[in-house]
Amino acid sequence: MMKKATLLQFFHWYYPDGGKLWPEAAERAAELADLGITAVWLPPPYKGASGGYSVGYDTYDIFDLGEFDQKGSRATKYGDKEGLLNAVNTLKNHGLEVYLDIVLNHKLGADEKEKVKVKKVDPDNRNDISTEVIEALAYTRFTFPGRKNQYSEYVWDYHSFSGVDYIEEPQEEGIFKIVNDYADEGWNDEVDSENGNYDFLMGANIEFRNPAVIEELKRWITWLMETVPCDGFRLDAVKHIPAWFFKQWLDHARGTVQRNLFTVAEYWSHDLTVLQQYLALIDDKLMLFDAPLHLNFHHASKGGDEFDLTTILDGSLVAADAEHAVTLVANHDTQPLQSLETPVEPWFKPLAYALILLREQGVPCIFYPDLFGANYQDEGSDGGLYDIEIPAIEQLPLLIKGRQRFANGIQTDYFDDVNCIAFVRSGTDDGPGCVVIMSNGSENKKVIALGAGFENKRYCDYLGHRQETIVTDEQGTGAFSVNGGSVSVWVLAEMIDAD
Repeated sequence: MMKKATLLQFFHWYYPDGGKLWPEAAERAAELADLGITAVWLPPPYKGASGGYSVGYDTYDIFDLGEFDQKGSRATKYGDKEGLLNAVNTLKNHGLEVYLDIVLNHKLGADEKEKVKVKKVDPDNRNDISTEVIEALAYTRFTFPGRKNQYSEYVWDYHSFSGVDYIEEPQEEGIFKIVNDYADEGWNDEVDSENGNYDFLMGANIEFRNPAVIEELKRWITWLMETVPCDGFRLDAVKHIPAWFFKQWLDHARGTVQRNLFTVAEYWSHDLTVLQQYLALIDDKLMLFDAPLHLNFHHASKGGDEFDLTTILDGSLVAADAEHAVTLVANHDTQPLQSLETPVEPWFKPLAYALILLREQGVPCIFYPDLFGANYQDEGSDGGLYDIEIPAIEQLPLLIKGRQRFANGIQTDYFDDVNCIAFVRSGTDDGPGCVVIMSNGSENKKVIALGAGFENKRYCDYLGHRQETIVTDEQGTGAFSVNGGSVSVWVLAEMIDAD
């Protein structure tokens, strides 16, 4: 039986530097495959402005995969080019697909300043652009001297960018619209409407209306796929990038390799309508992370028994358009001390993971710290220094394995109690099903009629939270129990006995 798609984000924002990630990915390849992971999302593999300390989202040189001495190091934070290729090939040799993180919104760490003409922009209404032209210096020229034109001779200059957030002579911070042949009149269309127009995010904002920029990014993705045998992409910050660009770019990438290339984009909005509008703009050419569902998980974990579990899927992408939903419990932006911090409390994570792993809809994405744990220290928004521990979720390996073993057959929901919900997977000829029940309040149970074929069957809790054996009656009905603030996955006892 073909494995069910299960994605692992194999990093987090505070993953240790020193070139440890690529070797770890290779070392864990067999373990991940055995667990039931089918695809691994790796962080941006190219050189960032902060060199060997860059998490990867401060894009500097997309042609430097840890090969050239630039920004103070040859390797990236995660390792050198040789380590990257070894990791990717090892993962693929174990049957795992590899998706690379692609950051095309902006560049940072320019090699030279240029004389530019700019106009001030109101940060709260980006469509309010001053008519006054300011002559200044801006960090907009990228020549990549360490690479010496290898792989590409393209020089990024102010014609390649639509705006910057810092100028000199006069020195000022803010948002500045660059005046050039492509960017004089206004910002790009088909971007998010927050702040009037959310084209600009940070740094030197890439100008997609410049045909030379588009051609360079098409050449680059062709080169990248020839260099690193990846199977798809995670696209960063797409709400700030015109949808029409990614339609062209993805068609080019897929046409180059003559296959689909799994693609999931980060459009971080909790408004389902906004996500659906973006999918329509981009002709459904990719999937989106289900940010509304993640917010539901956050609220549920904070609300305890005051949260109505029957609403846990309300307003989510997976409920409205499962074919385009990648579901998640946490990521590098939502983890504590990060920009979109909305953590899911540890007690609720097993419930949330059961919902994304054992249900039929959506492609679930596992977060590295939830599987392996993480410890780090950073400043909070209040300036204080915090020590953070994200404990590994004890039940997560079982839930990942359980997805491959028991998430089979027709799905029936029992969302009929504000503090206790359940769903049943009926099983198929090829694989058994399960009964999943969870509570955010006290100990509870549900009487569930499984029907013909399930008479006098013995069930045990696959997660081991409940020790009793449940036996269905002669009509195939059983009373399935769950601990307070917990989840149980009831499976045929012989399945556990076989282990």
